[in-house]
Amino acid sequence: MIIDSQVHCYEANTPQRPWHNVPNWPPHATGDEMVVEMDKLGIDGAIFISSFSMYQYDASYAVEVQKKHPGRFGIVKPVNPDDPNVADVIAEWKKTAGTVGIRIMLPKEKGRKADDPGLDRILKAAVKYDLPVNMLCWGNIDVGIAVVDRHPDTRFIIDHIGIMQPRTPEQLAAEPWADLPKVLDLGKRKNAVIKISGACTLSKKPYPYDDIWDPLEKIFKAWGFDRCLWGTDWTRAFAVANYEQAVTPFRETKKLSDSERAMLMGGATEKAYRWAPKKR
Repeated sequence: MIIDSQVHCYEANTPQRPWHNVPNWPPHATGDEMVVEMDKLGIDGAIFISSFSMYQYDASYAVEVQKKHPGRFGIVKPVNPDDPNVADVIAEWKKTAGTVGIRIMLPKEKGRKADDPGLDRILKAAVKYDLPVNMLCWGNIDVGIAVVDRHPDTRFIIDHIGIMQPRTPEQLAAEPWADLPKVLDLGKRKNAVIKISGACTLSKKPYPYDDIWDPLEKIFKAWGFDRCLWGTDWTRAFAVANYEQAVTPFRETKKLSDSERAMLMGGATEKAYRWAPKKR
């Protein structure tokens, strides 16, 4: 089974379901359209992360898509550290059909500390309701590491290799893998796994992005393939790498054995989320 560990689906920006922000993404990427693309590329299922950029903490569209395609998507909801009732929100989310996790975001500019009371509420509730926590800490990995260390009983899933990724080719950093040593150090924490999502956006070379493999091999060694979750981050990454371009290099590379590829492109995600798509 091939499972994409991170995708974002959304409707067009309309008054009925307006976007909070208008990123440089396609004008729509509905659940139906996502399934068509997955079928073209032989992707059996995906973890659908409700788009914070567009819908903030409202995961209602993810719920709609999961109901329509229950065998194809596990769904993840962003939760708000500033909500004093966030533990109740998580308790209700746990009851939602298809839910596989929650998400927190730690952008550096927000200045949120590892001992933030809101984060403590979320991470304790995640343990209580047995949900893994997706954590976006790119550009702020020191705080991310401190959060993981502060909550050893919480299951963390580190988004996007823990490394800041560009929305356009022009935004690629001069040293895109500068935080790699910290990512390797984070691998010592056994309560965390890491998404190898959006990796192709960190390449300085054109498709098939051959220069990503040296740093990725270091990550595979430090974390182990059973803790590395391949994903595309479609649609956030589309301006840098389209969906097919984010899939094919991993499917065709000679750098991976068949067993490594099977774990990276499905097995590790199934293990981390305790979810698998239904066989078709």
